[in-house]
Amino acid sequence: MPVVISNTSVLQYLHQIDALFLLPELFGTIHVPYAVVEELATGIKSGVSLPDIEVLPWIEVLYVQHPELLPLVTHLGKGEKEVLALGLEKPGSLLLLDDKSARRHGYLLSLKIIGTLGILLLGKELDKIDAVLPFLDRLDALGFRLHPSTRQSVMRLAGE
Repeated sequence: MPVVISNTSVLQYLHQIDALFLLPELFGTIHVPYAVVEELATGIKSGVSLPDIEVLPWIEVLYVQHPELLPLVTHLGKGEKEVLALGLEKPGSLLLLDDKSARRHGYLLSLKIIGTLGILLLGKELDKIDAVLPFLDRLDALGFRLHPSTRQSVMRLAGE
């Protein structure tokens, strides 16, 4: 199993749609960079519904050893930068990213990436959830940016 490294948004959205259980069931241990720990703590303090990773035994914090790996990527948040840097430091890892720009950078760096929608599809494929549609509806209610054609593609892939 590859090292799986998550950014904040995937944890946030899966938590908010009651699908966070998919992560340990699909991937076992989930690693997060310290910047994600800080982002989650800040969000919780401001009242956002986010997971408390301190009580989740399947989450481990990783520290970026080479922060100089992505100095020119200035338009990404610290969490995205650290996820990408860890992806470079841990060859063969799988990155959990939703941000379009971060994903684009990851693909340019030949990193493996999956987002919230891909996790839902994988969960259905592996019989961890019965249907993707209820989760998509919850994401819509949260304001998750999902183009109608992407939604249709996800539903087609899910066989729904």
